[in-house]
Amino acid sequence: MLFPTTLVGSFPQPDWLIDREKLAGRFPPRVRARELWRVGEPYLQQAWEDATLLAIRAQEDAGLDIVTDGEIRRESYSNRFATALEGVDIDHPGTALDRSGHPNPVPRITGKIRRKHAVEVEDLRFLKRHTTRRVKITVPGPFTMSCQAQNDFYASDEAAAMDYAAAVNAEIRDLFAAGADIVQIDEPYMQARPERARQYGLKALNAALEGITGTTAVHICFGYAAIIHERPSGYSFLPELRGCGCKQVSIETAQSNLDCSVLAQLDDKQIMVGCIDLSDMNVETPAVVAARIRRALPFVAKERVILAPDCGMKYLPREVAVGKMRAMVEAAKLLRAEHAGR
Repeated sequence: MLFPTTLVGSFPQPDWLIDREKLAGRFPPRVRARELWRVGEPYLQQAWEDATLLAIRAQEDAGLDIVTDGEIRRESYSNRFATALEGVDIDHPGTALDRSGHPNPVPRITGKIRRKHAVEVEDLRFLKRHTTRRVKITVPGPFTMSCQAQNDFYASDEAAAMDYAAAVNAEIRDLFAAGADIVQIDEPYMQARPERARQYGLKALNAALEGITGTTAVHICFGYAAIIHERPSGYSFLPELRGCGCKQVSIETAQSNLDCSVLAQLDDKQIMVGCIDLSDMNVETPAVVAARIRRALPFVAKERVILAPDCGMKYLPREVAVGKMRAMVEAAKLLRAEHAGR
């Protein structure tokens, strides 16, 4: 199918599950933030499952071709995995600068980073039990996790990133063994810390992908629209992903009005084109969304284009998120009709 549609990963969590006002009023948590959940611990697992079902059904009803679990069980995209690893002290956190330049409590590395057990495999199995569509699940990237930690153990941040990569690699292998169609690695800090990303970030990312044969994606972004309001019109780290072993690259173009010519340098990748502006609470028309995709088509073959929002959909009101998903699906239909038989 031309122009398949999907989410980057997240979908709005219900108000009865999480305190969305608290969530929006702080920087994304790097350590655990249990105070965000409105449901008590004895009932939280059941609540997560109920809310995940709502997210799956919303995606299916909107017509998305590739479905995620909405990251409903997560306080942020990264902390569920990062705080489950051996070698980090989450009870006595350290501090690191967020991509916005503000200090944030983070896991403190006090020993060798190791994955103790699978973290997201049961999440994936739940997703697969409740949809017949292709499924994608996301994991935080090794470079990003190393930037979101205080290193009190390793001789270098690069050494920490490489052990994070081994943990991510083990998780990805288990996710594909459990039936994932696509596994996406989220690496937003490659854009936020481009020089360090060039020094060792790509090396760590490729180590996380070593030996993986399933369809993998890497997401790189400018930050959540709900938090980072100003953004450049170009990436500081993107062409470098040509040297990455992933099969898909997920980018944002809508809010930034990205100069899409850079995508010509990624001619060996499928491109997940962010075409929904999450800073705008108005639902775009399908024509507007299709026009954003057409901006990329001079530089990316139509067979390699996937439609997705910019990242951070979890911060939207649910009705806005649903409307935007439906507009994206209708835009894909317009594009398929235009390109049928070409």
